[in-house]
Amino acid sequence: MIRAYSQRILPLYSGCVQIAESERARAQSFDGISWEIQYLPGNDQGNDHQRKQGYGLDRSYFKVAKLHNHQLTPYVLPAILDAAEIEDCINELSEFLQTAQLPFPMADSFEYWLLDGKDESPLALIFSCCEESQMTSFPSQSSWTAIPHSKLKIENTAGEQARNEAPVNHRFQSLVSRRAGNNPQAAWFVRSDSETDAFPCLMVNEDWHHEADHDLCHRYLMRNAPRLLMLQGLAKNDRERLELAAKEYAIEVDQYFPLYPEVNDQRRMSAIRVEARLRRNAPQESNVKAKEKDATITPMSKDMRIFET
Repeated sequence: MIRAYSQRILPLYSGCVQIAESERARAQSFDGISWEIQYLPGNDQGNDHQRKQGYGLDRSYFKVAKLHNHQLTPYVLPAILDAAEIEDCINELSEFLQTAQLPFPMADSFEYWLLDGKDESPLALIFSCCEESQMTSFPSQSSWTAIPHSKLKIENTAGEQARNEAPVNHRFQSLVSRRAGNNPQAAWFVRSDSETDAFPCLMVNEDWHHEADHDLCHRYLMRNAPRLLMLQGLAKNDRERLELAAKEYAIEVDQYFPLYPEVNDQRRMSAIRVEARLRRNAPQESNVKAKEKDATITPMSKDMRIFET
């Protein structure tokens, strides 16, 4: 029996991981193309090896194989492990993944939210997990962190550059922090599929009173559109605005497309993916050629213009 599900990658949201899990093994993928297969030893297997590797007495998964574009590559295994059992686990998961429909259903319905400082409504999602028993393993964190500028570049406007303002990511994180108040609080919620209205659909509240604050929020979320399109249960209008924003980031869209649960406009999405492939296949100019090209478009001096015909 294999359980297949997906889970959001938090606290810095960067997409959704796909997981196919049997009793003794699991396969994980962040793009639906490359899978890592891991094996969980029994009580007698792997304990000595784990102690030597610094795992203590807790059992841990071992990486035993990878599956890329349906090509299986087993890893070299520690001698302590049962090779025959691992081979059976690998074959079971790889056979399942050959015909699996992606993305898998979202299972992380236990959500830990930073609360609004005024009305204690959900403000920004910090953590999520799939089992109630996992809730205690998360730290008691009462702050939300934006993806840093080094990982998600959002260009400042000319005016912001002139004022030497911090990156959008940092300013939006500070905005959320101020809204949470001087004594920020967070709480766990258990959500069903029907409970959507009380929670921000893009995992952070978009309702801001000042236009400048709303602009920061919008710019941050729309830059992350290629990853946010992996979310399940989005309303049609929310998916539409994300698809429109994602057009600027064709290569990212093509990378995450296998994990999109729905597409509003198939023709638009196909055009975005074609553009991504053209960009990947475009020849890269060397620095020397780039400089030569720049030189050819430099405005001609007065002396050079006398040779024009």
